[in-house]
Amino acid sequence: MTIARFLPLLMLLAALAAAQTPAGQSGAVAKTVIGPGNADLADGAAALRVGNAEDGVRLTERGLMSATSRRDRVAGYSNLCAGLAMLGRLDEALQACNRALELDDGYWRCYSNRALVYLKQERYPEAERDISMGEQLNPNARTLKTLRAMYRDAVDPVSPSIIIDDRRETAAGDAGR
Repeated sequence: MTIARFLPLLMLLAALAAAQTPAGQSGAVAKTVIGPGNADLADGAAALRVGNAEDGVRLTERGLMSATSRRDRVAGYSNLCAGLAMLGRLDEALQACNRALELDDGYWRCYSNRALVYLKQERYPEAERDISMGEQLNPNARTLKTLRAMYRDAVDPVSPSIIIDDRRETAAGDAGR
């Protein structure tokens, strides 16, 4: 590897280091943040995506303690809801979902998470309500389509209408095989 490959990054870092405080803003520092603003929330979300609920919940709870933006808190509580649901801690999951929706009642992912909690609790009217709300906010969400199918399976299971009888009689010529 040559230094030429990293030259644009070095130039950016040098420019950032040389940045001075704008006139009239004593103490203000210009900065560029690369990556997530709340590393714990980002790491918690990544852990949840790969199915590591314990780490996901722990990191998300830690991230929520330092979350400053409403957006981070909404996403954090929604992710916490999902992680707690994965762990089977449904009452706590429901509280986390409700907290997220108090902050932003237009966050479709939280309706999806809460609908899953309601399905696990067999609270089907509430699950259907949240699935419908999520579908209004994001009609093409694959997660909501999956939840809709889970809901239908729970409230109106399909029974087979065709019965296949795979018994067969042995023909006289098949007896030697």
